[in-house]
Amino acid sequence: MPNVLVTHADEPLGRRIVKSLYHDPSVEHLLTVGAGPPPRAFDRFLADATCRLSYLRADLARHRSVSDLFHSAALREAAIDTVVHVPRHGATQDDDTPVASGLPLRTAEARLLVQHCLEVRSIRHLVAIGSAFVYRLQPGNANRLCENSELDLDPAVPPDLRSWIDCDMIFHGEVGADRLRVVLLRVPTVVASGGFVYLNPSLAGPARLRFRPAGFDPMCALVADKDVARAVREAVGSDRAGIYNISGVESLPLSVIARWTRRPTLPAPGLLLSAAATALRWSGAPAGLLVHGEHLRYGFTLDTELAARELGYFPSYRIGLSRAGDGVLRLETSAA
Repeated sequence: MPNVLVTHADEPLGRRIVKSLYHDPSVEHLLTVGAGPPPRAFDRFLADATCRLSYLRADLARHRSVSDLFHSAALREAAIDTVVHVPRHGATQDDDTPVASGLPLRTAEARLLVQHCLEVRSIRHLVAIGSAFVYRLQPGNANRLCENSELDLDPAVPPDLRSWIDCDMIFHGEVGADRLRVVLLRVPTVVASGGFVYLNPSLAGPARLRFRPAGFDPMCALVADKDVARAVREAVGSDRAGIYNISGVESLPLSVIARWTRRPTLPAPGLLLSAAATALRWSGAPAGLLVHGEHLRYGFTLDTELAARELGYFPSYRIGLSRAGDGVLRLETSAA
């Protein structure tokens, strides 16, 4: 029976994954980690007389904090043997902000996490959520991507995508490790109930106006947060190691997702956006209003046959429209 540590458990997708694992009878104990206080949604779990869930605060981008966590009495007492890494995705997070190491927060966390999972002998299994936006895209919307598709290693890749690619390569590099069994789940745009969208580089951060290249409206693959949580649960219970695409069955144009999630994107000349982003980057100013890169031009869908065959993953939720109490149409997830 696995004993599981879940990172960023205080963020939306982390909470969903914790709930899914908590209700899995094969999971013996959950040690959840977040940057802030425990979510109110965990109150009844923490009050459970079985003490199957505990919560700790830690800064996963700081070496000392991560070291203290992985050598803590709480981790030893819980006999943690499996780590589930949920990347930062909260609405106010800025994952491109460098830490003392000079790396973006997301990249620093991935590097420290892998390092300590390899050092702590009791940990034998690592499940990490990555991004499907790491793939190189060809012109058009006909990109059907499998796990062996080429990654976008172009030096001109925008910094927000570069950090995802760097994390992917960190986890990918350990997939063949002898002692630590690593599973990397590449997910596209994640949609949660209420129309919230996560892990889409174009729509990350708070709701605000953005500019995108004129003349393009890429199709975006979608997956429900509940399906991501189920894929994690399947990976935790599996004896497999490897890289797997995880996706739902729907895809929508970026402009439609942006409008329905109140993150409008205005078209602007692509060359102007690229030049403006470069200038802002050189000046050190944030480029949050600008989005550029091939993912803003070309769409993709994901081949999930490998995940179905080896992990038993099949999407169970559909993503569509529902009318909220205020009469506004919003993205919503529902059981298929």
